[in-house]
Amino acid sequence: MTKTNPGRFFEDYAIGQVIDHAVPRTVSGGERALYHALYPMRHALYSSDAFAQSCGLPGSPLDDLAAFHVVFGKTVPDVSLNAVANLGYAEGRWMTPVYAGDTLRSTSEVIGLKQNSNGKTGVVYVRTRGLNQRDEVVMEYCRWVMVRKNNLDAPAPEAVVPELKKVLTVADLTLPERLDFTGYDFTLAGEPHRWGDYEVGEQIDHVDGVTIEEAEHMMATRLWQNTAKVHFDATFRPDGQRLIYGGHVISMARALSFNGLANAQMIVGLNAGAHANPCFSGDTIKAWSEVLDKADTGLPGVGAIRLRLVATKGSAPFALKSADGKYLPEVLLDLDYWALMPK
Repeated sequence: MTKTNPGRFFEDYAIGQVIDHAVPRTVSGGERALYHALYPMRHALYSSDAFAQSCGLPGSPLDDLAAFHVVFGKTVPDVSLNAVANLGYAEGRWMTPVYAGDTLRSTSEVIGLKQNSNGKTGVVYVRTRGLNQRDEVVMEYCRWVMVRKNNLDAPAPEAVVPELKKVLTVADLTLPERLDFTGYDFTLAGEPHRWGDYEVGEQIDHVDGVTIEEAEHMMATRLWQNTAKVHFDATFRPDGQRLIYGGHVISMARALSFNGLANAQMIVGLNAGAHANPCFSGDTIKAWSEVLDKADTGLPGVGAIRLRLVATKGSAPFALKSADGKYLPEVLLDLDYWALMPK
């Protein structure tokens, strides 16, 4: 009897299938320290217990995207071990802050399947939930992945493409009940710009850039226990290059966005996301943002701001797509998210 796991292939999925992912993870201050070492993270709410307590929280949570990476990493052996590419995200919600000492696990439900016309691959849609040791949902999101077929003669399943919201409203979001920005210290946060200083349509060049290193990417991907072959095995791709984990690009771009959006503190919603082009070691990531919407939250001193975050391979800011509607080859990431900001 074979004891090793080759991973699931496209023909192994079925609509309604629920997958409980292995290996829960207890997080600590070590994850925060490593996260801040890998990315130039400086948001005050995630750096200082005292700052977080002044905003009504019991302490400084684990960075939202670090929690996302932990939850995501659990799903890889079951969802994307044999993936060609991670295609997109929708309906992402951060629902309960994660603190040191919390234990996270993940579960996914297959909500869509569609075989590609080449008969060699198909797209798998899943809704993943991350839960803590109290069985509270800390976050959930949908994603779709292109997965190889193992048996090319396996019949194509009936195509089911789920209808997912293109944009979450503030009413769809779960906001921390005790969050209070009325006493927010802008000096300690690093920038004076508040919610009212941003206008819909405004674009922000985050100026700074970071060249991706192979070693840092490998460390980050292992930290999140992401086992996807395309990130580790140079023989798995015909070009002989290891693909940089898309979450690494997301976190790097979010860190770079501090310069101009230092007060966009908590990520609470993910409307959409696309890894537009592959990223490889040696690429230099730069980032720019566009303000898409703003809304009141009802929390004291707290506004919600909807942002488009774009990561590029060092190209000029504010260029996204060509005349035919396709992403420019320099664009790596197009992420649409909601964040909370002091008013």
